[in-house]
Amino acid sequence: MGARKAMFAGSWYPAGKSACELEIEAFLQEGKGWQVPNRSYVGGIVPHAGWYYSGAIACNVIHHLVEAQAPDVLLIFGMHLPAGAPNYIMTAGSWETPFGALSIHSEIAEALTRAYPFKIETAREFTPDNTIELQLPFVKYFFRDVAIVPMGLPPDALSLEIGEKAVAIAMEMGLKVKVIGSTDLTHYGANYGFMPKGSGSAAVDWVKNENDRSVIDAMRQLSPTQVLRVAFDHHNACCAGAAATAIAAANVLGAGPAELVAYATSYDKSPGDSLVGYVGMVF
Repeated sequence: MGARKAMFAGSWYPAGKSACELEIEAFLQEGKGWQVPNRSYVGGIVPHAGWYYSGAIACNVIHHLVEAQAPDVLLIFGMHLPAGAPNYIMTAGSWETPFGALSIHSEIAEALTRAYPFKIETAREFTPDNTIELQLPFVKYFFRDVAIVPMGLPPDALSLEIGEKAVAIAMEMGLKVKVIGSTDLTHYGANYGFMPKGSGSAAVDWVKNENDRSVIDAMRQLSPTQVLRVAFDHHNACCAGAAATAIAAANVLGAGPAELVAYATSYDKSPGDSLVGYVGMVF
């Protein structure tokens, strides 16, 4: 069946195990200053820019999912998909990381393909995708033996149903499951063809304090349908389907209050008229 190659290793994040470990240690040190309640979480929202920009946020979200009993399986939702796009899934094999390969949980994946339409990806035939891949070194580092079910889901109501069904299947198998949804927030500026507030500091403030805030508030409410609506209306989540589905799946697991791990933008490290927002949440 083979292993899917890590296409972004060596560019968006380090290719080597030691270099990845050094960055993770630095990310965890940075996260010590963030105020996140110490309790059990069933899922989270992670950004997916290169590690330089948002790796610390993603790393600390996944670290907050660690507890004494490790999950058997992690459902990971991602991909840049518009409404009406196909659903994507891997059903067999594994996915490479610098810390070793992560196995696909075939039983869950195959059960989902019997219930819903999917475009099946393989270790050889797949769409290169940063939204999921950039999380996998963190997953392997913190949950060494966990299996994954990676899915690309568009911002549709059916995606929410698929996420809920995936959790139900895992629970019927007696498995401990956690969920992750990967999205970045507002893509603002000429680079992205979206600049309703012009340029300059007022535009940056609008992205941070108004546009991104509206979808973060929807995430805090643990309302997947609200996340989809706000993202559609305000263009403030590039993978709204992934984020909303993670919340829908987490609700089946009894998600408690949502907690903000961190928020940042690319402007913080590389000021300019084009910027992207990043959020990390756990619930």
